[in-house]
Amino acid sequence: MIVAIIQARIGSSRLPNKEMKEVLGRPLIAYLLDSVSKAKRIDKILLATTTKLEDDGLAEYVDSIGYDVFRGSEDDVLSRYYEALKSIDSNDNENAVVRITGDCPLIESDFIDRVISKYVNESMDYVALTSNFAEGLDVEIFSELLLNKAFYEAKLPSEREHVALFFHNNSELFKMSRVENSVDDSRYRITIDEPEDFAVIESIIKYFYENNLELGFKEIKRYLDEHQEVFNLNVNIVRNEGLQKTLEKERF
Repeated sequence: MIVAIIQARIGSSRLPNKEMKEVLGRPLIAYLLDSVSKAKRIDKILLATTTKLEDDGLAEYVDSIGYDVFRGSEDDVLSRYYEALKSIDSNDNENAVVRITGDCPLIESDFIDRVISKYVNESMDYVALTSNFAEGLDVEIFSELLLNKAFYEAKLPSEREHVALFFHNNSELFKMSRVENSVDDSRYRITIDEPEDFAVIESIIKYFYENNLELGFKEIKRYLDEHQEVFNLNVNIVRNEGLQKTLEKERF
């Protein structure tokens, strides 16, 4: 079974309540779930949020639109993933986890399927996109065996908070690969971590939905190229800033 587990929580320090911010009357988490549900190779979708009271609204909303919800540790995200997968009633001994974060409301279902296909067809332990994809399309897949190993062996706080970091820190032990991008799209940012990001996402969603246009990354890219005033709103934000801050804390 291939299970997409989406990690999300309301308590972001940079943009609180980001997954529940609304555009055209719908919270951003709904747009993300729409996109993930279009992936052809995912068997189940699960939201993994925290047990904190502030995440009740997020959990209740996702449950109300028909998706399963698991609630676990806020800071030990690795344990949240491990326990979320264990909560699923599955007789499959070869489960795989597709990890998606709640700050990617415009994730591309085709890229999800490409990552899964490479994982399955090449019998890999872990597959992700290369860093020259746009930020906000992030998706990775790993085996249940890898998740179990990380859960029991990861010791660093950074490895408990950032689920896949243990794999990268011990890459010589695993069969790891990436889906390549033929062009460099790393300058595009369609994630949501800062207020400027929300302004970009809001502009994109309104333009495509109000004009009843197909919404995919190719179309988003063209829109941002043609609307530089929108592209420039978040162009100076550092990529993966949260991970970098965590690693800096461990060095001191």
